Amino acid sequence: MKKTFLFFTILILTNVFGQRSCGTDQKMKEFFANNPDALARKQDLRNYLTTKNPNAKNIQTVITIPVVVHVLYKNAAQNISDAQIMSQLAVLNADFRKLNTDYSSVVPAAFQAFSADMELVFCLATKKSDGSPTTGIERKSVASNFNFPNNYYLSSGLLAWDPTKYLNIWVGDMPSPYLGWAYLPDAAGYPEDGLAIGYKYFGTTGVAEYPYNGGRTATHEIGHYFGLLHPWGEDGSACGTPDNNDGCADTPATNAPHYGGNVYPDNSNTCVFSTDGAMFMNFMDYVTDEEMAFFTNDQKNIKTNTMAGPRASLLNSNACSFLSVNDIEKANSINLFPNPTTQYISIASPLTKINEVEIFNSEGRLIKRVSINNETDKIDVRDFAAGVYFVRTYNEKAFVKSMKFIKK
Repeated sequence: MKKTFLFFTILILTNVFGQRSCGTDQKMKEFFANNPDALARKQDLRNYLTTKNPNAKNIQTVITIPVVVHVLYKNAAQNISDAQIMSQLAVLNADFRKLNTDYSSVVPAAFQAFSADMELVFCLATKKSDGSPTTGIERKSVASNFNFPNNYYLSSGLLAWDPTKYLNIWVGDMPSPYLGWAYLPDAAGYPEDGLAIGYKYFGTTGVAEYPYNGGRTATHEIGHYFGLLHPWGEDGSACGTPDNNDGCADTPATNAPHYGGNVYPDNSNTCVFSTDGAMFMNFMDYVTDEEMAFFTNDQKNIKTNTMAGPRASLLNSNACSFLSVNDIEKANSINLFPNPTTQYISIASPLTKINEVEIFNSEGRLIKRVSINNETDKIDVRDFAAGVYFVRTYNEKAFVKSMKFIKK
């Protein structure tokens, strides 16, 4: 009886307040349309992120992510308080460590075996890129006609702090239908990289509005930032299509989102009927804040690969914590991705500076030498013949590490 009452209550409320809608899929389509090179590299990166790679291990067990919050406000209500911002950080730190108090009551016992501590914590930046102190929050008053969705990261809004060192979060007047969006790791290092979110859906206090005042919109969107897709894939128009795949075997495939009021077990959107039905209470679905409560082990695998690859530069940011490591840990942190590849390779070396890369074919002949600056640099290998190649990395002419990759 209680579950039936909850179902109808949530169903009514989601209709009154509007269903959750995430803009990540649309924004990534626009990103790829504007960046065809990134589109060409998309499948290689997705293959890498979803591979169970034993070498893609984080140097730290728990990774601290420095955050800077950019508040763009048109009126006093939109100029959210520090308390509202801190309430959001508290939710992120609970959700990404599997410490959320609603976990046991929301996640059915049958799914709890798949749940994961993502081993991520978030802190407001205490240092700017130049080393000067900061609160990690900056604010700007904008005109009443300011177009937040299109201009938040431009000079008319607030420019991102170095996106290779900070998770940038922009909070402002997000128009319907979206609550927010975050860019996938394909956009790592680009000016718009980060999270854009409506001020009504950020945090748990202040002007945050029910039923999205549980801080879970940011949890969902930051899941995208670390490479996670919706359970129905990028399009999810039909079960069994290539796009209907989030790369996670432990999230039952569905062909549409769940908007709230679902009762376990629910097979209304599942591709294959099962006893447990859909995992609608996963953070990457569309249910209300109080109905989502966990990430899975395969989602954690994607996060781990993201941190060993396209977002590895966050590991050496001391914007809110100092990282102390030894030489062995520095060498072990170096990773080449994606592997295998068809388009490009990148060298993630968050703890040791790499500025030169040499590539040799299987006969030992040097075929390419390139200079690189950071993990977001791509080395084009499209013209390479299929086969095995060897890579030597250098720091100011001093040899650092050798690796190999397969060109398909």
